[in-house]
Amino acid sequence: MVSRTTDDYRALAQAGCVAVTEPAFWAGFDRRGPEAWADYFDQLTRHEPVRAAAFGIRHYCWLCINPKEAHDTAAARRVIDLIPPLLERPTVLGIGEIGLNRNTAAELEIFNAQLDLAADHNQLVLVHTPHLEDKRRGTRLILEALERHGRLDPARVLIDHVEEHTVGDVLARGFWAGLTLYPQTKATPDRAADMIERHGHDRLWANSACDWGEADALAVPRLRHTLRMRGHPPSLIDQVTLHNPATFLAQSGRFNVSEILD
Repeated sequence: MVSRTTDDYRALAQAGCVAVTEPAFWAGFDRRGPEAWADYFDQLTRHEPVRAAAFGIRHYCWLCINPKEAHDTAAARRVIDLIPPLLERPTVLGIGEIGLNRNTAAELEIFNAQLDLAADHNQLVLVHTPHLEDKRRGTRLILEALERHGRLDPARVLIDHVEEHTVGDVLARGFWAGLTLYPQTKATPDRAADMIERHGHDRLWANSACDWGEADALAVPRLRHTLRMRGHPPSLIDQVTLHNPATFLAQSGRFNVSEILD
């Protein structure tokens, strides 16, 4: 949301959205050093919640260095060193989005370092899986790394951006799966509905992706409409767009959906 206008917050509020969670992300260009990341973390934890609150929306965030900027491992580790004190800020939900972008050794090294960070501080984890042709291999490498690491409960890890060829593996290994709605490189509402119909709704939930590129802030409400038009009951629609996210995020100790709805 740091890359979106206030019009998106207004549209989200008018569509019935009550909260957003924002992962630490690539800015569209590589940042020049840890000082830029320190400013960005302040933006996520101090300034964006105020902007969202003007429209009646709670803003939460995740902190990390994303895999796209992990190629310089020494610089990435300096960014990681900034994070522990910030985990005490009240809107921080965990470590994310960590993972892989091009499935490189450097990315795997920083991924494992941030798994250690999450385990050391008892944090939830949000994992980015690669785009398009790299997704299946990258997802397999991520799952293998998580299992080798062995210090994180799969029930506290969300593997995001799953698609038809990866969602089954994620769910079979006990992790949560995120259906990310994005115009080109992830899933459309119709494809997400297909995966829900095929795999059920246990440990699976839908989220939208908004960044500096073309994106749809209202993708989750559009999925709700798609499921309704396919004849699914309100209970299933609420499960994948409200109750499942609330259940997973409540494990952080900072996300209480009853309080938010009140």
